[in-house]
Amino acid sequence: MSKIGFKAVIPFFILTVLAIISIFIPTIPNFSDTSKYNSADIAWVIVATALVFLMTPGLSFFYGGMVNRKNVLSTMIKSFVATGVISFLWLIVGYSLAFGTDIGGVIGNPFSHFFFKGVNSGAPWAGGATIPLLLFALFQLKFAIITPALIVGAVAERIKFVSYLLFIILFSLLVYAPLAHWTWHPDGFLAKMGVLDFAGGTVVHISAGCAALAGAIVLKRRKVHIKGEDTQPANIPYVLLGTGLLWFGWFGFNAGSALAANDLAVSAFAATNTASAVAGLAWMFFDALRGKKPSVLGFCIGAVVGLVAITPAAGYVAVPQSAFIGFIAAIISNMAAHWRSKSTLDDTLDVFPCHGIGGMVGMLLTGIFATKAINAAGNDGWFYGNASLFFTQLKGMTIVVVYSFVVSFLIFKLIDMISPLRVSSEEEDKGLDQTQHGERYVQGTLLVDNHGTLEENEYVGEESF
Repeated sequence: MSKIGFKAVIPFFILTVLAIISIFIPTIPNFSDTSKYNSADIAWVIVATALVFLMTPGLSFFYGGMVNRKNVLSTMIKSFVATGVISFLWLIVGYSLAFGTDIGGVIGNPFSHFFFKGVNSGAPWAGGATIPLLLFALFQLKFAIITPALIVGAVAERIKFVSYLLFIILFSLLVYAPLAHWTWHPDGFLAKMGVLDFAGGTVVHISAGCAALAGAIVLKRRKVHIKGEDTQPANIPYVLLGTGLLWFGWFGFNAGSALAANDLAVSAFAATNTASAVAGLAWMFFDALRGKKPSVLGFCIGAVVGLVAITPAAGYVAVPQSAFIGFIAAIISNMAAHWRSKSTLDDTLDVFPCHGIGGMVGMLLTGIFATKAINAAGNDGWFYGNASLFFTQLKGMTIVVVYSFVVSFLIFKLIDMISPLRVSSEEEDKGLDQTQHGERYVQGTLLVDNHGTLEENEYVGEESF
């Protein structure tokens, strides 16, 4: 048996202590007053919550299919492990920081709902008056899960697994929770400023995109990137599968943000599908203008960019305008990805050009095309005679970009000081699947590292692996 180091003991010890603490949290009866709830709304938001959860494994396939074969598993688990880490963190303090009692419009009281205290019996959330507060908290949890999972694509193939786990914990506490509070809590300062973000353009995509940019800068370039080597995606069908799961789950992401089974949810659903469809086509056809062949990757990446861009706007813009949002976001992100490929920035899977830039485009176009005809609780944009909304969106976007990048950069630097973020040169050559997890796929066979020796285990998988 290999010697167990002190660093390996710490995570299990912390988890053990927190699990024991959970035993002593007082039990409060569920939903003492159910007269205010609507069964149809509850059913829809439960389904939407499950759909948003599906996006995280979808993202794992999306990213896993695009990296080098020796890094497929390590990339996929870094996205998917957020379901475990953030779920527990959200229970303990994450939800309280994001949606607890307001402190100065900046953050929630961390003890408001410590270990979900009172969540199962509390009054409904202001924006979801017909569903239990616990359901709202679970719906928001799925957003908190996928946000750090998005960052993986920028730092893939070179970041240590344990360092990444520490990063997503600090990112969730110091970046995601404050942004969610600023934007979606009624007393948050961005909400009071009038910034519109229906389902996470700032909170999810811009924050993840800027954190991805910070991570790519701190971790520096991969060896293959420095050498200019052409690396092929491991499994393009995985990318297609991941795109389908993301697109499907995104209906819950956007339409579920209405927090009711109503006309606004239907409008957001339609806008989401339209923007993604047009963006996929725009990316593919724009590539063709450059002399490239229409590709599976092109359509898939474009479709995801369309989903990103429509996210802040889905509940505020009409369906026809969502087509333009998808179109223009795909073109801008495509150009940004092309420029990035010519630079020394090694954002492995173009998370910043796709999610960061895509989210920014969506936020600004919300300021142009939002209309009270779709959502009376929103505002009219510049296209409808109210230029002030565009500049409010621009101001809010700038604040989020600066805050997300700076704090994420500092988190990466701090972790790197405690324990090096990057794997060794030898580990990078061998691949992170084997060196970080003791597993790798070869011709349909799963090889498991049992204390330093690779042994074959039967695995029924893609023959192309």
